Amino acid sequence: MSDVILFPLFGDNAVLQRNVKIPVWGTASNREKVTVKIDKTIASSIADENGKWQVILPEHKAGGPYEIQVSGVNTIIIKDIYFGDVWVAAGQSNMAMTVSSSNNAEEEIKQATNSLIREFHVLSSVANEPTEMIRGSWKVCNSNTVARFSATAYFFAKNLQPELSIPIGIINSSVGGTRIEAWMSKNAIEKIPELKAEIQLQDKSIQEYKAAVEEYNRKLEQWQEETKKAKIEGSPAPEKPMPPKSPLNPNSYSVLYNGMVAPFVKFPVKGILWYQGEANAGKNVYLYRILLSSLIDDWRNAWKQKIPFIFVQLPNMGRPVETYENNNWAVLRESQFDVLKKPETAMAVTIDIGEAGNIHPGNKQDVGKRLALAALGVVYKKKIEYSGPLYAGMNIESNKIRIRFNHVDGGLFAKESEYIQGFVIAGSDKIFVKAQAKIEGDTVLVWSDNIKEPIAVRYGWAGNPVCNLYNKAGLPASPFRTDQW
Repeated sequence: MSDVILFPLFGDNAVLQRNVKIPVWGTASNREKVTVKIDKTIASSIADENGKWQVILPEHKAGGPYEIQVSGVNTIIIKDIYFGDVWVAAGQSNMAMTVSSSNNAEEEIKQATNSLIREFHVLSSVANEPTEMIRGSWKVCNSNTVARFSATAYFFAKNLQPELSIPIGIINSSVGGTRIEAWMSKNAIEKIPELKAEIQLQDKSIQEYKAAVEEYNRKLEQWQEETKKAKIEGSPAPEKPMPPKSPLNPNSYSVLYNGMVAPFVKFPVKGILWYQGEANAGKNVYLYRILLSSLIDDWRNAWKQKIPFIFVQLPNMGRPVETYENNNWAVLRESQFDVLKKPETAMAVTIDIGEAGNIHPGNKQDVGKRLALAALGVVYKKKIEYSGPLYAGMNIESNKIRIRFNHVDGGLFAKESEYIQGFVIAGSDKIFVKAQAKIEGDTVLVWSDNIKEPIAVRYGWAGNPVCNLYNKAGLPASPFRTDQW
């Protein structure tokens, strides 16, 4: 008889999603009866022929602590369980970056006393096919644990929890240096024609690897027999065969989805936080708007609900630029902006809190705060301004262009200057020049005395643009362009 085993997200200190039915699952012996008890609720299941079982717990309002007892041939009691809101924090290194690496880390760690914030860190795992298991455990926020929490996710929770007065659980599933394609299912990836050839190459290498493994196992078995014979005869042992190297790495298509997302898509969550893009700001940068949109659809299909998806727009990085430059980070930011067309999405603009020479800026406090504002506005429907100004359209007025914005929070202003910085303007020759700009109500009028018939405007269009347009909520405007040259 096999012991009853719970899926790792059901462990001590867990946060479970409030106000929804909760599937609880695990493994046991074939046909074993498993009983789960919480509060006054008792639910039972019979494990199938593969030893898999699942029960459904009723909805619970936010609160705790609870104990959950799971019984079969053995009994498991998981303690200090709370119901609240659970957020998945995913992406690459800027999501993986810990509190210990953020600005003012020593003081932040010392002040981390909110035990209603908890994190489950999913350990890195790559897989060619969707798996059913993850590794990790829940940690309660305190000064001994928070140093290893995702900084972005922790500061998100730190801002959100007091506003909602409920427990906040973070499932941190992030791996540094990874491309978005690794986080998408094979089904989603195969729908993108531009990736077809590379997918076929990966599939071919996997088939070759499987054949090499079979050959290795045959040679290993032969080596074991020959080694036994050599030992009996007192002759030297033959050289042991070397196993083949897997062609998979953390940037192979779908491998992180398979190993670090697919195993827990049955686990109800409130929303997704996404901080990724740096690794895609190279080859095929224009494809990112399709990839991010596809990933959102992919994960929503996996969870079988329209999960809110809040993402971080890439920050400023590189040498400061006062006019504009053709830059892949600018294009990728535009792709992120473009995805806001999808419902239940929001974007934290961070064009003012990056660092010129550091792809991992230390100010994750403001990143988390802006993500929390976005969640409060989009997900929790609070009547607040949650975004920086977003380009909404333009009108040509003689030798000037008027730019309209959403999210102006009652007005616009130039931060730390009497002049607006970051705008350039062009005529039919498509040559951009530095522009003057004037705030008029909720719009900005842009012009240059050198351009008599302007047709296009760009703002903050560089890797590290010098730009300073904000709304009265103190949130920066997103970079944009009116052209597609």
